[in-house]
Amino acid sequence: MRTLTGIVLLGATLSTTAFATDKRPPLPTYTQAYTATTVDERGIWMEADERERVQRDSRSLVKDPALNAYVRGVLCRTVGEDRCRSVRLYIDEVPAFNAYMTPNGAMVVWTGLLLRVRSEAELGAILGHEFGHFELRHTLKDFKSHRTGTDLMAWASILVRNSANFQYAVVGQMYAFSRDQEREADMTGFQYLARSQYPSSAAADVWEHVMGEADATAIGRKRKPKQKYVAGVFATHPTDLARATYLRAASIEAHDVKPAVVDTHQAAMAKWLPILLNDQIKLNDFGGSEYLLANLAEGTGWTTPLLCARGDLYRERGNPRDLVSAAQFYQEAIGKGDALPEAYRGLGLALLRSQQVAEGQAALATYLRLKPAATDAALIATLIS
Repeated sequence: MRTLTGIVLLGATLSTTAFATDKRPPLPTYTQAYTATTVDERGIWMEADERERVQRDSRSLVKDPALNAYVRGVLCRTVGEDRCRSVRLYIDEVPAFNAYMTPNGAMVVWTGLLLRVRSEAELGAILGHEFGHFELRHTLKDFKSHRTGTDLMAWASILVRNSANFQYAVVGQMYAFSRDQEREADMTGFQYLARSQYPSSAAADVWEHVMGEADATAIGRKRKPKQKYVAGVFATHPTDLARATYLRAASIEAHDVKPAVVDTHQAAMAKWLPILLNDQIKLNDFGGSEYLLANLAEGTGWTTPLLCARGDLYRERGNPRDLVSAAQFYQEAIGKGDALPEAYRGLGLALLRSQQVAEGQAALATYLRLKPAATDAALIATLIS
């Protein structure tokens, strides 16, 4: 009996200690099947419903069941099955880093985000952030804040002499409110991640990658990289550096050590990778695209799709030295044995522009042989003849 009592007391002590040392802020109260309750919120939901109908019928909507199931699976593993069950998910083919959630429960994820995150955990960090906005009813609070601010400015223009300084201060407060909401969503998303199977350090990793790409874009466009900690008065979001800093500090404080899980992000993206890389190359952002390709290659090595995209990137810039590099990237991709016919097309065009006519025409002929029904077959045939 004494032994059994000791075991029970020890278990209670350990449980109490574990509870006492859990310094994680509580998650927002979860409400199943939440509906709008006020006139303001019902109006916002009505607008969101209309936007969702447009989104649902958009020509850029990605309807691939496997990709949608993957993204939904990451969301559910991050915020919990109960929370994610009623979310309507839409993947939109837009080559930029973004996702958002509307106040009526629809989540939109851009393909540029899927291309840039390197793991399920990084994707979960962003999806958790957006779900945090929804669960905290930020759209409604932001609407009320802006309405109050504009009302104050209207009255100030009537009642306050030389009201410009007052109006400037009110506008600054409105933007500060938006930044505070972003920080709150960051930390709520962090709490979802910390309670999930994913490492919470991924939240800071995302913003470090975003900063790296932004710096590379600036350098590629002959500008000076600018990463700062304090956001401007009229900034709607904290700076990327600030976010990376406070999320990294939160991860260190949480001592979030978890067993490794099988990460399926690369496998889920394999089918779409060539398409999304092609969308990225069309942005005409050499520095940012080169950084992105190298960042992706850190996890997988220089795979065939990455080599072909790098060949396209250098060929599009088109300096004489770029054309030589592009041809080498295409040849390396072809040498792997699993390149698409477009690799021969890119190789042929790069060689022709480098005055290697016979070699270029031979590569283009191979392209047509492998893809005789190509939409540009007539144009390529004229280059061969």
